[in-house]
Parts: sequence; structure tokens; C-alpha cells
Amino acid sequence: MLLFFQKINCLWGVKILDIKVSWAGEALFIGKSTTGHKVLMDGPSEGGGHDLGPRPMEMLLLGTGSCSCYDVLSILKKSRQDVVACEVEISSKRAITEPKVFTNIHIHFKVTGIDLKKKQVERAVLLSAEKYCSASIMLGATAKITHTFKILDA
Repeated sequence: MLLFFQKINCLWGVKILDIKVSWAGEALFIGKSTTGHKVLMDGPSEGGGHDLGPRPMEMLLLGTGSCSCYDVLSILKKSRQDVVACEVEISSKRAITEPKVFTNIHIHFKVTGIDLKKKQVERAVLLSAEKYCSASIMLGATAKITHTFKILDA
């Protein structure tokens, strides 16, 4: 029965994500995603690492940026906006004491396109923030998250 659930990757309508992280020595870790992709994570030299990859907390922000950018692009595409590029810049602050959770996160979108409508971009960012981006909504449990955007002409 376990194989059945792994094949459909869903249990009672809830998506199951199984990942694996392996220690590769010192402060180096190799993560393997549900879809089989691998990512290297490492720490700074003062923590025993060799700076060969992003830190785990950076990975959280990278995932959040990708998730929210995907949402915004998908929403803009559905509203027939001609987007040619989209960048997300994230700045954050963490707590000083353990656990050093994120306390503030600012997500800034730079959306480039042809005749983009401000109202549509604003709506896409809001929907991502409040409804679709699971990563930012989860981080919002401990951090104050703010969003801004800039529209650039292609």
C-alpha cells in the first residue's frame, strides 16, 4: 500500500513531499527533492564549511522567491499581460537569539513587459502573498512579510 501512495504522491487530497538530506562532511549537505533533483548546501568557513553552496536559511528564501515569482507570472499570464522578465529581490532580518527565525521579510518584484497594467501586477502580487505562495504564507507565521513591485517597460 505504501508504494501505491508514493506513486500517486497524494494521500486524502494532501500532496506528499518526501525529500532526503545527506551529510557530506563538515558543514556540507546534499539535498534530494521529491522529483530527484539534487542541491548542495554548505556553511561558512567559520562554521566548518567551504562556502560551496547556499546556507539552509538562504534556501528557504530562494524557495519563497521562486514560489511567489511563479505565482505572479502565472496570474499575469492568465490576465493576458505580456511579461518578458520577472525578478524577485528578497531582504530579510532574523532574530538575534536562537532559534534565529526570520522576523522581517521584504519581497520586491521587478516585472518587465509590454504595456503592463499596474492594477493587474498589483493583483497578482497580492494573490500570491495572500492565497497561493505556500512558502511565504508559512514564513508569515513568524515573520512580518511585506511586498512591493516595480513595472519596467520592455
